[in-house]
Amino acid sequence: MLTEWCRIPTSGARAVAPFEVEGHSLVAIPQLAYDVPGQPPHMNGGDSDTEMLILRRTADGYEPFQTVPAPGGEDAEFFRIGDRSFLATASIRTGHGPYHFDAESTVYEWTGSEFAAFQRFPTFAAKQWRHFVIGDDHFLALAQGVDPPGVDLPNVPSHIFRWDGTVFRPFQDIPSRWAYNWHHFTLDGNDFLAHADHIGPSRLYRWAGREFVAHQDLAEQHGRAFATFHADGDDFLLVGCIASPSRLLRWDNGKFVERDVLDGLGTREFAVHFPYVVRVNFILGTPAAPTTALTSQLYRWQQGKLTQVAEFPTSGGTDVAVLADAGGALVAVSNSLSADVRFRTDTVIYRLRSA
Repeated sequence: MLTEWCRIPTSGARAVAPFEVEGHSLVAIPQLAYDVPGQPPHMNGGDSDTEMLILRRTADGYEPFQTVPAPGGEDAEFFRIGDRSFLATASIRTGHGPYHFDAESTVYEWTGSEFAAFQRFPTFAAKQWRHFVIGDDHFLALAQGVDPPGVDLPNVPSHIFRWDGTVFRPFQDIPSRWAYNWHHFTLDGNDFLAHADHIGPSRLYRWAGREFVAHQDLAEQHGRAFATFHADGDDFLLVGCIASPSRLLRWDNGKFVERDVLDGLGTREFAVHFPYVVRVNFILGTPAAPTTALTSQLYRWQQGKLTQVAEFPTSGGTDVAVLADAGGALVAVSNSLSADVRFRTDTVIYRLRSA
């Protein structure tokens, strides 16, 4: 059901963001690090003074289009405001040892021929941007922070910024210790924003008209990703965790309740192409001794549940996105670590064919 369509050479790829702009079918791939000759393998090593790749789709793959500075690249988020197009990049760190987590993260704007720097943000261990709209307001949410045991680092909240017509301005802080992800969705006439945290609880927030307020906790810790879908008259939320079980929740009288538990650990990201759900797994074990060569899963919603219908190999898998061309659906998967814990490994694009 998933057949390899093409490979893209990448180094520590942490996200894969396909988008269309002025007739170009592009994909942005931020890269965490390059391998340093002679340096022992370590998933938190390498040279993080990296660039983000922007590639253009061709008939049989992707070709280079542009690179932009995005040191310690963790995420890319494409969005539009009116007739303007933007590409936000999240930088977790700079340097090649020692590393600095107080890095700038940059939003680029499309000029008509390329992306140019538009607004720079001071960030700390930035992991992900998410753009979303409520009414007439455009928001840009930043998940950030890191709190490793035994290391004294400043704790910072995640931030939500709001567009003022010219630039993004600080709007609201969201408590976090080691944040990874956001997911915005609407349900029962309300706007919700899910926030994933590794150490603290992953929490669902509800828009209360002037700010986001805590609605319910979704996972105690190890949060990584979310996805929503509607099936058989119900609304569902997937909560992905890396070192705890990932779960499927069902909306019930204003709250999410547990419906099912997915087998295995290591979840990093989901993508929904209903009735299919793709789950990408990152590592098992610890950063000091990770197992990176894993299998990730393709599920199909059938008979009222998610049923695994296929597996595919990933190597430190970090992100997944579904896009389309004339031949149907494509599934893009970013891989960040080889089996021997080196950063140089390919991002893979698969063709998805229904059974």
